[in-house]
Amino acid sequence: MTTRLRFLGVVGYEITGPDCTILTDPYLMGSPVAPCQPDDLDTPDLILATHGAFDHIGDTAVIAKRTGAPVLCGPDVRFKLIDDGVDPDQIQAIVPGIRTEIGGIVVTPIESHHASSVTLSDGTVLTGPPLGFIFDTEPGVRIYHTGDTAISGDMRIIGEIHSPTVALLGCAQPAALLHLVPGPGTILSGEMNSYEAALAAEWLGVDCAVASHYLDPQNPQVVEFVEHVNALDTTGRRVALAPKVGDTIVIDPPDYRVEAV
Repeated sequence: MTTRLRFLGVVGYEITGPDCTILTDPYLMGSPVAPCQPDDLDTPDLILATHGAFDHIGDTAVIAKRTGAPVLCGPDVRFKLIDDGVDPDQIQAIVPGIRTEIGGIVVTPIESHHASSVTLSDGTVLTGPPLGFIFDTEPGVRIYHTGDTAISGDMRIIGEIHSPTVALLGCAQPAALLHLVPGPGTILSGEMNSYEAALAAEWLGVDCAVASHYLDPQNPQVVEFVEHVNALDTTGRRVALAPKVGDTIVIDPPDYRVEAV
Protein backbone atom coordinates (compact mmCIF):
# COMPACT_ATOMS: atom_id res chain seq x y z
CA MET A 1 0.00 0.00 0.00
CA THR A 2 1.16 3.55 -0.70
CA THR A 3 0.12 7.06 0.30
CA ARG A 4 0.76 9.94 -2.09
CA LEU A 5 0.80 13.65 -1.25
CA ARG A 6 0.68 16.09 -4.16
CA PHE A 7 1.94 19.49 -3.03
CA LEU A 8 -0.42 22.24 -4.19
CA GLY A 9 1.52 25.14 -2.65
CA VAL A 10 1.63 26.92 0.74
CA VAL A 11 0.16 24.13 2.95
CA GLY A 12 -2.19 22.66 0.35
CA TYR A 13 -1.97 18.93 -0.34
CA GLU A 14 -4.02 16.37 -2.23
CA ILE A 15 -3.41 13.30 -0.08
CA THR A 16 -4.38 9.94 -1.54
CA GLY A 17 -4.30 6.74 0.46
CA PRO A 18 -5.44 3.27 -0.53
CA ASP A 19 -9.05 4.03 0.42
CA CYS A 20 -9.42 7.81 0.65
CA THR A 21 -8.48 11.21 -0.75
CA ILE A 22 -8.08 14.16 1.60
CA LEU A 23 -7.64 17.74 0.45
CA THR A 24 -6.01 20.28 2.76
CA ASP A 25 -6.05 24.09 2.53
CA PRO A 26 -6.48 24.25 -1.27
CA TYR A 27 -5.19 27.69 -2.33
CA LEU A 28 -5.06 27.59 -6.12
CA MET A 29 -6.82 30.43 -7.95
CA GLY A 30 -4.77 33.11 -6.18
CA SER A 31 -1.46 31.27 -6.40
CA PRO A 32 1.08 32.35 -9.01
CA VAL A 33 2.43 28.79 -9.31
CA ALA A 34 -0.65 26.59 -8.83
CA PRO A 35 -0.22 23.16 -10.47
CA CYS A 36 -3.94 22.98 -11.26
CA GLN A 37 -7.20 24.82 -10.71
CA PRO A 38 -10.12 23.85 -8.45
CA ASP A 39 -12.14 22.30 -11.29
CA ASP A 40 -9.22 20.03 -12.17
CA LEU A 41 -9.30 18.20 -8.84
CA ASP A 42 -11.09 14.89 -8.40
CA THR A 43 -13.80 14.79 -5.74
CA PRO A 44 -12.11 14.34 -2.35
CA ASP A 45 -13.58 12.26 0.44
CA LEU A 46 -12.83 15.08 2.87
CA ILE A 47 -11.57 18.67 2.85
CA LEU A 48 -9.63 19.94 5.86
CA ALA A 49 -9.35 23.71 6.37
CA THR A 50 -6.91 24.74 9.09
CA HIS A 51 -7.96 28.38 9.50
CA GLY A 52 -9.43 31.46 7.84
CA ALA A 53 -6.36 33.06 6.23
CA PHE A 54 -6.79 33.68 2.50
CA ASP A 55 -4.01 31.29 1.51
CA HIS A 56 -5.45 28.50 3.67
CA ILE A 57 -9.23 28.62 3.35
CA GLY A 58 -8.40 29.36 -0.29
CA ASP A 59 -10.75 27.65 -2.74
CA THR A 60 -12.44 25.40 -0.18
CA ALA A 61 -15.90 26.84 -0.88
CA VAL A 62 -15.56 26.49 -4.66
CA ILE A 63 -14.45 22.88 -4.41
CA ALA A 64 -17.00 21.94 -1.75
CA LYS A 65 -19.88 23.39 -3.78
CA ARG A 66 -18.80 21.64 -6.97
CA THR A 67 -18.07 18.24 -5.46
CA GLY A 68 -20.35 18.02 -2.43
CA ALA A 69 -17.35 16.90 -0.37
CA PRO A 70 -17.62 17.26 3.42
CA VAL A 71 -15.46 19.86 5.18
CA LEU A 72 -13.91 19.76 8.63
CA CYS A 73 -12.87 23.15 10.04
CA GLY A 74 -13.16 25.61 12.92
CA PRO A 75 -16.50 27.34 13.65
CA ASP A 76 -15.47 30.69 12.15
CA VAL A 77 -14.45 29.01 8.89
CA ARG A 78 -17.75 27.11 8.86
CA PHE A 79 -19.73 30.37 8.96
CA LYS A 80 -17.57 31.80 6.18
CA LEU A 81 -18.13 28.76 3.97
CA ILE A 82 -21.88 28.93 4.56
CA ASP A 83 -21.75 32.63 3.69
CA ASP A 84 -19.98 31.63 0.47
CA GLY A 85 -22.79 29.25 -0.44
CA VAL A 86 -21.69 25.86 0.86
CA ASP A 87 -24.51 23.66 2.20
CA PRO A 88 -24.34 23.79 6.03
CA ASP A 89 -24.93 20.04 6.16
CA GLN A 90 -21.58 19.53 4.40
CA ILE A 91 -19.56 21.28 7.10
CA GLN A 92 -18.58 19.95 10.51
CA ALA A 93 -17.18 22.57 12.89
CA ILE A 94 -14.70 21.30 15.45
CA VAL A 95 -12.26 22.58 18.04
CA PRO A 96 -8.96 21.10 19.25
CA GLY A 97 -9.33 17.65 20.78
CA ILE A 98 -12.73 16.71 19.33
CA ARG A 99 -11.81 13.53 17.46
CA THR A 100 -14.17 13.17 14.52
CA GLU A 101 -14.99 10.52 11.92
CA ILE A 102 -16.28 11.45 8.48
CA GLY A 103 -16.80 8.80 5.81
CA GLY A 104 -14.51 6.35 7.59
CA ILE A 105 -11.70 8.91 8.00
CA VAL A 106 -10.83 9.62 11.64
CA VAL A 107 -9.34 13.07 12.27
CA THR A 108 -7.90 14.48 15.48
CA PRO A 109 -7.82 18.30 15.48
CA ILE A 110 -4.75 19.74 17.18
CA GLU A 111 -4.38 23.18 18.74
CA SER A 112 -2.38 25.58 16.59
CA HIS A 113 -0.44 28.47 18.15
CA HIS A 114 -1.68 30.97 15.60
CA ALA A 115 -4.88 32.95 14.87
CA SER A 116 -7.93 32.58 12.66
CA SER A 117 -10.48 35.14 11.50
CA VAL A 118 -12.88 35.55 8.60
CA THR A 119 -14.94 38.42 7.23
CA LEU A 120 -18.49 37.68 6.10
CA SER A 121 -20.22 39.38 3.19
CA ASP A 122 -22.01 41.80 5.55
CA GLY A 123 -18.71 42.91 7.08
CA THR A 124 -19.02 40.83 10.24
CA VAL A 125 -15.65 39.59 11.49
CA LEU A 126 -15.53 36.24 13.25
CA THR A 127 -12.65 34.55 15.03
CA GLY A 128 -12.12 30.93 15.93
CA PRO A 129 -9.47 28.34 16.81
CA PRO A 130 -6.78 27.67 14.20
CA LEU A 131 -6.16 23.97 13.81
CA GLY A 132 -3.75 21.27 12.81
CA PHE A 133 -4.94 17.77 11.94
CA ILE A 134 -3.74 14.22 12.59
CA PHE A 135 -5.12 11.35 10.52
CA ASP A 136 -4.16 7.92 9.22
CA THR A 137 -4.22 7.14 5.52
CA GLU A 138 -3.32 3.47 5.96
CA PRO A 139 -1.80 1.25 8.65
CA GLY A 140 1.60 2.64 9.61
CA VAL A 141 1.08 6.06 8.02
CA ARG A 142 -0.09 8.77 10.41
CA ILE A 143 0.13 12.32 9.07
CA TYR A 144 0.27 15.47 11.17
CA HIS A 145 -0.66 18.53 9.13
CA THR A 146 0.48 21.30 11.46
CA GLY A 147 -1.28 24.14 9.63
CA ASP A 148 0.27 27.42 10.76
CA THR A 149 1.63 26.99 14.25
CA ALA A 150 4.48 28.43 16.26
CA ILE A 151 6.71 25.93 18.01
CA SER A 152 5.79 24.97 21.54
CA GLY A 153 6.50 22.25 24.06
CA ASP A 154 3.18 20.74 22.97
CA MET A 155 5.06 19.10 20.12
CA ARG A 156 6.66 16.70 22.59
CA ILE A 157 3.25 15.77 24.01
CA ILE A 158 1.72 15.38 20.54
CA GLY A 159 4.56 13.04 19.60
CA GLU A 160 4.12 11.00 22.79
CA ILE A 161 0.34 10.68 22.53
CA HIS A 162 -0.27 10.45 18.79
CA SER A 163 3.02 9.10 17.35
CA PRO A 164 2.76 10.67 13.89
CA THR A 165 5.05 9.18 11.27
CA VAL A 166 4.92 12.12 8.83
CA ALA A 167 4.74 15.81 9.71
CA LEU A 168 4.00 18.67 7.31
CA LEU A 169 5.90 21.49 9.01
CA GLY A 170 5.66 25.17 8.17
CA CYS A 171 9.23 26.46 8.02
CA ALA A 172 9.12 29.54 5.76
CA GLN A 173 6.95 32.25 4.22
CA PRO A 174 5.63 32.18 0.64
CA ALA A 175 7.50 35.32 -0.41
CA ALA A 176 5.38 35.84 -3.52
CA LEU A 177 2.32 36.42 -1.33
CA LEU A 178 3.76 38.75 1.31
CA HIS A 179 2.65 41.87 -0.58
CA LEU A 180 -0.94 40.79 0.17
CA VAL A 181 -0.37 41.02 3.93
CA PRO A 182 -1.21 44.53 5.20
CA GLY A 183 0.91 46.44 7.71
CA PRO A 184 4.15 48.41 7.97
CA GLY A 185 6.48 45.70 9.26
CA THR A 186 8.82 43.37 7.44
CA ILE A 187 7.97 39.69 7.97
CA LEU A 188 11.18 37.76 8.54
CA SER A 189 9.99 34.20 9.16
CA GLY A 190 7.00 31.93 9.16
CA GLU A 191 5.22 30.81 12.31
CA MET A 192 8.20 28.51 12.75
CA ASN A 193 11.60 29.33 11.32
CA SER A 194 13.68 26.60 9.71
CA TYR A 195 15.44 25.57 12.93
CA GLU A 196 12.23 25.54 14.98
CA ALA A 197 10.43 23.41 12.40
CA ALA A 198 13.31 20.93 12.35
CA LEU A 199 13.32 20.83 16.15
CA ALA A 200 9.58 20.15 16.06
CA ALA A 201 10.26 17.15 13.82
CA GLU A 202 12.72 15.84 16.41
CA TRP A 203 10.28 16.37 19.29
CA LEU A 204 7.48 14.69 17.34
CA GLY A 205 9.72 11.74 16.52
CA VAL A 206 8.52 11.47 12.94
CA ASP A 207 10.17 9.35 10.27
CA CYS A 208 9.52 11.92 7.53
CA ALA A 209 9.67 15.70 7.96
CA VAL A 210 8.14 17.62 5.06
CA ALA A 211 8.84 21.32 4.53
CA SER A 212 5.66 23.34 4.16
CA HIS A 213 4.28 26.89 3.88
CA TYR A 214 6.15 28.08 0.80
CA LEU A 215 5.92 28.29 -2.98
CA ASP A 216 9.60 28.12 -3.95
CA PRO A 217 11.74 25.23 -2.63
CA GLN A 218 14.85 27.38 -3.20
CA ASN A 219 13.63 29.70 -0.45
CA PRO A 220 16.67 29.83 1.90
CA GLN A 221 14.50 28.92 4.88
CA VAL A 222 13.35 25.75 3.13
CA VAL A 223 16.91 24.78 2.24
CA GLU A 224 17.98 25.42 5.84
CA PHE A 225 15.09 23.31 7.13
CA VAL A 226 16.40 20.23 5.36
CA GLU A 227 19.88 20.88 6.73
CA HIS A 228 18.57 21.37 10.28
CA VAL A 229 16.42 18.21 10.16
CA ASN A 230 19.46 16.15 9.25
CA ALA A 231 21.60 17.82 11.92
CA LEU A 232 19.05 17.40 14.72
CA ASP A 233 18.00 13.84 13.92
CA THR A 234 18.83 11.50 16.79
CA THR A 235 16.98 8.53 15.26
CA GLY A 236 19.30 7.97 12.30
CA ARG A 237 16.33 7.30 10.04
CA ARG A 238 14.52 10.63 9.57
CA VAL A 239 14.00 11.79 5.99
CA ALA A 240 13.63 15.50 5.16
CA LEU A 241 11.72 16.41 1.98
CA ALA A 242 11.08 19.77 0.30
CA PRO A 243 8.97 19.23 -2.83
CA LYS A 244 8.35 21.73 -5.60
CA VAL A 245 4.76 22.81 -6.10
CA GLY A 246 3.13 20.07 -8.16
CA ASP A 247 5.53 17.34 -7.00
CA THR A 248 4.21 14.25 -5.26
CA ILE A 249 5.60 12.78 -2.06
CA VAL A 250 5.40 8.99 -2.10
CA ILE A 251 5.08 7.33 1.30
CA ASP A 252 5.76 3.61 1.36
CA PRO A 253 7.54 3.07 4.69
CA PRO A 254 10.45 2.91 5.10
CA ASP A 255 10.66 4.58 1.70
CA TYR A 256 9.89 8.31 1.54
CA ARG A 257 10.63 10.10 -1.71
CA VAL A 258 9.60 12.93 -4.03
CA GLU A 259 8.36 12.29 -7.55
CA ALA A 260 8.92 15.38 -9.68
CA VAL A 261 6.24 16.73 -11.98
